[in-house]
Amino acid sequence: MESTFVMVQMECTESPEENLRKAARFTEEAVRKYQPQLLLFPESFMIEFGKGADAAARNATAQPLNGAFVRGMRALATQHGVWLVFGMRERVEDSADSRSYNTVIMLNDRGEIVRSYHKTHLYDAFGYKESDEFKAGDAFFEPVDTPFGRIGLFVCYEVRFPEVARDQRAKGAEIILMPTAWVKGDLKSLHFKTLVTARAIENTCFLLACDQYSRIRMGESIAVDPMGVTLASAGEGERLIPVYIDTERIAEVRKKLPSYEDRRPELYTG
Repeated sequence: MESTFVMVQMECTESPEENLRKAARFTEEAVRKYQPQLLLFPESFMIEFGKGADAAARNATAQPLNGAFVRGMRALATQHGVWLVFGMRERVEDSADSRSYNTVIMLNDRGEIVRSYHKTHLYDAFGYKESDEFKAGDAFFEPVDTPFGRIGLFVCYEVRFPEVARDQRAKGAEIILMPTAWVKGDLKSLHFKTLVTARAIENTCFLLACDQYSRIRMGESIAVDPMGVTLASAGEGERLIPVYIDTERIAEVRKKLPSYEDRRPELYTG
């Protein structure tokens, strides 16, 4: 089965309304140029703050799943007949917790919310503590059967935990999506490409990592096939990255590289 996905590498602003307008522009361009079945936007796509913004002010911008931002994205999916996957800051319905969820939404081509996911492994690393601002989810993404394959998902920092991708593979994922807001820094580009490629190879899945680009975000979005071959990649700047996927490649690779089937779980510890 052949399909076309488009990764939307973009700079996200502090205005959800502006990000919606950018999404509309990029979606229209992607549909015109590539006729994709699915568009993948970055993590934290709804709103992104620069350094120094107060945490309370950030969390005050969070919206519910039936808020204006998600409604706008649902309208886009319906208008263009495409699946959309994007990150947002979701309000936590708990008066005792002032944090937000780092959420990813999957919409089908009728604009329906197919799945929402709260990032489970928060970026408490490299001198930053995401858990001060976000509440961790308590369950992994449940892969979704789509007209173009069974899709799994995780978010950004979670690529550093092989158990997360392995969970998606164990649940039958053929294509794994990774919205991300990867921060620039020493060796960060090396880590990004190495980890994405490793997760694709060890699980014999397609893996698409769509990153933000900005003064502090790296860009360099990448899509890798089940044998670790780079299908598409980007450098810096805002851009659309088409990814052409043939799911017959999965069976071909898994036949000659049955590493998942060759596991010996009885020998493994947690």
